[in-house]
Amino acid sequence: MTDRGVIAQNLTGVWHGRYFYPRDLAPVSFVATLFETASALTGTTHEPAGPATSALRYASLEGQRDGRMVVFVKTYTNAGSNAQPIDYSGRLNGDATEIEGIWRIRGNWSGKFLMIRSPGKAVSVERKVAERV
Repeated sequence: MTDRGVIAQNLTGVWHGRYFYPRDLAPVSFVATLFETASALTGTTHEPAGPATSALRYASLEGQRDGRMVVFVKTYTNAGSNAQPIDYSGRLNGDATEIEGIWRIRGNWSGKFLMIRSPGKAVSVERKVAERV
């Protein structure tokens, strides 16, 4: 798929991801729901609050997309007063099913992340939106 095709592909949908710490800590799996309007991105995530609990941590996402480049800030909504915003910067693959990049806590540490959605999810979401219009 050309860059033009990727640009036309809307990122709205459910994405499954993992982020990795820079040390020997276990990666964390998460689910993100993204909404793309023009080049603006909004959404939410949920992930385990820790390895020894069934509790979940929730966050809101705000950012934008420029062609293959995707940037957003993740802000936890239930992680306590010491939770800092986390900057994500990634690159979309050719068929708009993966975003891979780096997360960074300002002035602290960073690591890698990967988000994946199945190709059929994007088509299904676009079809539902088209049917409502």
